[in-house]
Amino acid sequence: MSYLVLARKFRPKTFGEMVGQGHVVQALENALTTQRLHHAYLFTGTRGVGKTTVSRILAKSLNCQGPDGQGGITATPCGVCQACKDIDSGRFVDYTELDAASNRGVDEVQSLLEQAVYKPVQGRFKVFMIDEVHMLTNTAFNAMLKTLEEPPEYLKFVLATTDPQKVPVTVLSRCLQFNLRPMAPETVLEHLTSVLQTEQVPAEPQALRLLARAARGSMRDALSLTDQAIAFGNGELLETGVRQMLGSVDRGHVFKLIEALAEGDGKTVVDTSEALRRDGMSAASTLEEMTAVLQAMAVLQAVPSRAESADSATDPDAADTARLAALMPADETQLLYSLCLHGRGELGLAPDEYAALTMVLLRLLAFKPSSAAASSASTEKKTLNEARKAVSAPAAVTPARVAEVAESPVPAAAPAARQALSAPAGQRLAVVSEPIRQSEARPPATAEAPPWETGAKVLAVPMRVQPPPSQRDVPRPDEQRSPAPPIPPSEDGDFWHATVTQMIAAESINALARELALQSQLVARDVDQWILRVERELLNQPSAREKLSDALAALGHSVKLAIEIGGVVDSPARRNKQAADERQRVAEDAIRNDPEVQMLMREFDAKIVPGTLKPA
Repeated sequence: MSYLVLARKFRPKTFGEMVGQGHVVQALENALTTQRLHHAYLFTGTRGVGKTTVSRILAKSLNCQGPDGQGGITATPCGVCQACKDIDSGRFVDYTELDAASNRGVDEVQSLLEQAVYKPVQGRFKVFMIDEVHMLTNTAFNAMLKTLEEPPEYLKFVLATTDPQKVPVTVLSRCLQFNLRPMAPETVLEHLTSVLQTEQVPAEPQALRLLARAARGSMRDALSLTDQAIAFGNGELLETGVRQMLGSVDRGHVFKLIEALAEGDGKTVVDTSEALRRDGMSAASTLEEMTAVLQAMAVLQAVPSRAESADSATDPDAADTARLAALMPADETQLLYSLCLHGRGELGLAPDEYAALTMVLLRLLAFKPSSAAASSASTEKKTLNEARKAVSAPAAVTPARVAEVAESPVPAAAPAARQALSAPAGQRLAVVSEPIRQSEARPPATAEAPPWETGAKVLAVPMRVQPPPSQRDVPRPDEQRSPAPPIPPSEDGDFWHATVTQMIAAESINALARELALQSQLVARDVDQWILRVERELLNQPSAREKLSDALAALGHSVKLAIEIGGVVDSPARRNKQAADERQRVAEDAIRNDPEVQMLMREFDAKIVPGTLKPA
């Protein structure tokens, strides 16, 4: 016997076997139970969600005769009577399926409608099922309108389409419309697991997750991809094989890219992009996976309690997602998600999709807010430019104007004016006001009235002038960044670093609890209470504190943890980073000071490629 593909072998035979379309199944079951039957049904939805399947089950429900031949209309067809078996095999004479994609003319529709005048031969109802009905011509639609509106009592119409917008409203108004929705990846994953258990095919859970996401809501696509994956893996489904078959990017690369973007590490971003190019991974798949991870991160940042849900407990990527959610501010997450989403549309416009991918990633770095200081400096520069324009206006101080003020009867204005004229660049200038003549005198300034409304003419304003670009402390591209300042040693810092390292080695903390321990500073410790300080409010979750307290109690420290928000100077994560930087520096110095390396660099003009030196 020839092999029957999974999509046909596991096609549902009853409403109870339908997956992911409970709203449609419930309405049809209630209608069949109460005998409130419409004469025309329209099922809409994307490919592979069950439109044809629902049509066949509905035809069986209308014509089922029961195991004893005495049955009537039912919501649970028996599947063993002659009518049920003939409909499943496609041989039932009173059930007609018309493919409108290849039979779209008026002649084919008229030929079908000519059969409507004859009563059913074998069953209780005649059922005309027209698939892809939107492909019919306008003349064909007009030819069926009258029969569709008032068919004989023994005739039922079932229409199916993937594009209901192309169906005339005159047809839509005559049908009872049901929209079959795309299925969630969790629903597809659950059904694939059940199918493969029945088929006795070994499969890794992560491989099934990849197939469920690749199906994009279509159960038929999911089963077809599963057939392909079984053949690719020679009878078993492994994550590496499925990922290679789909061309999808490993989530490890995605987590590495997002972490590098969070830390502003452009070198790691470019190196990872080049690695994806060498491995032949899809650039579109990379951005798609990044948007999926960023969406999960945004949900965790908005609703931190989701980190303890059942889905997170079974998802192997939940720990990394939670770690990155704590590492990146929420506004940056939203910005990265938007840029990745729009960047997918640019891949086809570039001559090389990986060049477009690299530009999207670099754009993420370019729009990343560097720090609060950079924002303040930008605002200050804008203010200085505006002040510079104001000083260069006609109302600015001129030598003639200063001389005029100096000759005025008020001697106090002259020293201030001379100081304003002789002040060197970069010095704050004094405010000089022209004295008001008695005839032009106005009421003195009050707390409510600003000085410019009292009649005083402003001749100079306080300002700061930046030094020329040649004198600014701007590092050249070839200069190396200065190392981070060393962490001051402290007894509490040494103790906390050793304690956290011990808990991580014992795997007693993970996910948010692990990040809370790594990113926190032990501020004070008492007999029964310790105070930790963290920089991000997201890390201060009750569940994370409880898990960290349990892990400390397992080490013999039964204390209550108090968390405060503030600047962190000494944390285990900072110490680990400083130790890694020191190992990197020692490794680079050892290579650069090696006599043979120096000889090669001197005689052959060799160079050490940046980023290729790694500590052993």
